[in-house]
Amino acid sequence: MTYAYRVRDRQGKLVSGTLEAESVAVVSAKLRSMGYVPVSIENNDAGKRLSSREIKIPGLSGRIKLKDVAVFSRQFATMINSGLTLLRSLSILADQTENKELARIVGEVRKDVERGSALSAALGKHPKAFSRLYVAMVRSGETGGSLDSVLLRLATTIEKQVELRRKVKSAMTYPIVVGVIVVLILVAMLIFVVPMFKGMYGDLNAKLPLPTLVLLTVSNVLKKFFLLVFAAAGAGAYAAKRYIGTPDGRRRWDAFKLRAPVFGQLAHKTALARFSRSLAALVRSGVPILDALEIVSETAGNTVVSEATIQTQAAVKAGESLAKPLEAHPVFPPMVVQMIAVGEETGALDEMLEKIADFYDGEVEATVDALTSLIEPLLIVVMGVAVGGMVVALYMPMFSIIGKLDGGGAGG
Repeated sequence: MTYAYRVRDRQGKLVSGTLEAESVAVVSAKLRSMGYVPVSIENNDAGKRLSSREIKIPGLSGRIKLKDVAVFSRQFATMINSGLTLLRSLSILADQTENKELARIVGEVRKDVERGSALSAALGKHPKAFSRLYVAMVRSGETGGSLDSVLLRLATTIEKQVELRRKVKSAMTYPIVVGVIVVLILVAMLIFVVPMFKGMYGDLNAKLPLPTLVLLTVSNVLKKFFLLVFAAAGAGAYAAKRYIGTPDGRRRWDAFKLRAPVFGQLAHKTALARFSRSLAALVRSGVPILDALEIVSETAGNTVVSEATIQTQAAVKAGESLAKPLEAHPVFPPMVVQMIAVGEETGALDEMLEKIADFYDGEVEATVDALTSLIEPLLIVVMGVAVGGMVVALYMPMFSIIGKLDGGGAGG
């Protein structure tokens, strides 16, 4: 049968033509062996596009999560590798994905590709779903004729990012939940329990110790102005969030996260793992090092790492190696710098960066386990001190009154 095809060559130009073959898969394989990326293949004899089995992609409706993009990438790579064209693959993905927002975006990407746009350019119109790193790697896959392998690499990279985030969240969830419970217990005691003691001590006309006076005053203020205190706390949280959203606030917050006493090491190792894996994926896909550094600086997730990457890019542009400027930034440990230097010398930079990322992924997992073991008893102590301190402050006047009564009885 005769097939009409449209493909993109290594320069990204659209090329059309016809081929005789037994099936669309044979045509696709032949075109790919010639270094082309198939856009569409149609059966001239039948006058219709060949159909394909439906491929379902599990997902959740609503906002697009990294996991949704990873599944999309892996399924997309499988279809391209199986000989389906870009348009047919995108049509199946748009029809079958359960995430409505992702399905809508994939449908728009398909329309742009059908109009003659490159896949990377069409994806680049949707930055909320596809990051600059994603678009740059797809562009390199289109240019090199290895789109399926690049998509598989993207899926693996994103899946490891998702796993890394899951580990960090697991370390943060427990202390946050316990902290909220402690605050709720203290607020409940201040509003409902402490006022009962205030009335009792008022009837006795006893002189109250300073801790008890402070506790009664706080309880009185909280009970009378609860809505105002609640609104002030909400306004403070909103103001802090707005400040962190500014460039200066973001930088200070990111720097604080790296220096934090308990969670600082976790934040630092997470940032290094993300930096190394993103740069490794870009370098392995053939993205030029200067472009790769620029993209990593925008996707690093930490302003301190981003600024160090930008300065490193400027130094590399001036003719220096990658490792030397990184050495000037404390955020990059000596081990990272030395491994990158070895990677540059041996021509295996992507492999070394991948090893660094795997190492810090393991370090994050070990840190999470250590923090979980450490935080549990620490939070129990904090909760005990907070609630116990309040109880002691409430009962201190009683101890004083009982002491006076015992002293008076002994004197009589």
